[in-house]
Amino acid sequence: MTTGKQVFSTISTNGQLELSIVDIETPTPGADDVVVRIEAAPINPSDMGPLFGPASMDQASMDQASMDGTGDGAKLVAPVPENRMGMVAARLGQTLPVGNECAGTVVATGDSPAAQALDGKLVSIMPGAAYAQFACVPAATCLVHNDTTSPQRAASSFVNPLTALCFLETMRMENHKAIVHTAAASNLGQMLVRLCQVEDVPLVNIVRTQEQADILTGLGAKYVCNSSDNDFMGKLTEILVETGATLGFDAIGGGKMGSDILTAMERAASRNASGLNTYGSSQLKQVYLYGSLDFSPTTLNRAYGMAWSIGGWLMPMLLARIGGERTGELRQRVADEINTIFASDYTAELSLQEMISPEAIARYLPKKTGEKYLVAPQKGL
Repeated sequence: MTTGKQVFSTISTNGQLELSIVDIETPTPGADDVVVRIEAAPINPSDMGPLFGPASMDQASMDQASMDGTGDGAKLVAPVPENRMGMVAARLGQTLPVGNECAGTVVATGDSPAAQALDGKLVSIMPGAAYAQFACVPAATCLVHNDTTSPQRAASSFVNPLTALCFLETMRMENHKAIVHTAAASNLGQMLVRLCQVEDVPLVNIVRTQEQADILTGLGAKYVCNSSDNDFMGKLTEILVETGATLGFDAIGGGKMGSDILTAMERAASRNASGLNTYGSSQLKQVYLYGSLDFSPTTLNRAYGMAWSIGGWLMPMLLARIGGERTGELRQRVADEINTIFASDYTAELSLQEMISPEAIARYLPKKTGEKYLVAPQKGL
C-alpha cells in the first residue's frame, strides 16, 4: 500500500480554518481502478471555496493567521468571522480533501484489462483530492494523454477546457449564434478566444483594464470591450448589433454586469424597431452566471423588456444533459489539443508546503488576470 502526503481543510466549530498536510495510505486498487502518482494540480477559482470556506484571507486577517509546525507537518490556522459561520454549518468539524483536477502517471493498476492498459500512462483525473501525492480512481474516469504532453499541460484538462467547449454546446443547443464573456482575459477566457477563432464563432470579450484588453488583442480577439471606459455601454451595444450575440456567460456574478449585458442586448435588438413596444424586443436575451468573482448581490435594473432570462450555469450539469457519448468526444478533443487551443501556462509551481503558506496564499488567492498557479505535490521530496 502506497503512503503519500495530502492537503486537508477543516473549519472547527470555534471558528478556525486549518489547512494541514497529512500522511495517508492510498488504497490498493480494485479490479477496475488505478493509482496515479500526481505530478501537477492547478489552483482554480472553484478550488478556493473548499480550501478556505468563508475565512477572511485579506491582509489584516492573514496577519492573524499562523503556521504551526515546520516542513511536512506544517499547518495554517486562520480565523473565520463569526457572522460567516452559518455559511458552512454542514462542514464544521469535518476534515475535507481539496483540489478538483490533476495529472500524473499511473503507477499501479487493478486486474481488469481496462485498468492494466493504463499502466505507465500520463492521465488527467478529477479525484476531488488533487492536492495530494497519490490518488486511487476508477480507470474509466481517466483521460489518457498523448506522449508529447507534459503533466503540467495535462493538469488543466477538465475545468477550463470543458467549460469553454460547453459554452459552445450551450450556444448551439439554445439556438444562439455568438457569445459574450466577462473576465475574458482569464486562463479560461484566453482558451475561449482560441476556440471561437477555430470554430468561427463571434466572441464579445469584456475586460476591466487596458492591460487585459491588450492580452486579448494580442491573441487576435476581434471584439474587446473595457468596462472601465466611459463609452463602454455604447461600444458594447454597437458590437452586439454587429455580432447578434444574445447569450452571455458572466464570471463576475455580483453587481450589475449581467444586467448591463442584457441592457446592451436589448438596445441592439431594438435598434431598428418602430412604434411603441411596451414589452421590448421579442428576441430572447440570456445571461448565465457561472462564477462569483464578486460576492455582492446581483443587481438587475430590468431595462431590457420582458424577453430575457438570467440563471446559474455549471459545466458538469451541461455534460449531464449532453450525455456520455458527446462528453467522451469533448474529452478526447481536449487531450488532442491540450498543447494548442486548451494550453495553460503558469505563474509559478508550489509544493504542498508552499501552497498553504500565507505568502503563497497572498499571491494566488486574489485570482489576478493572467496569473495561474500550479501545485507540484512531488516537489521538494
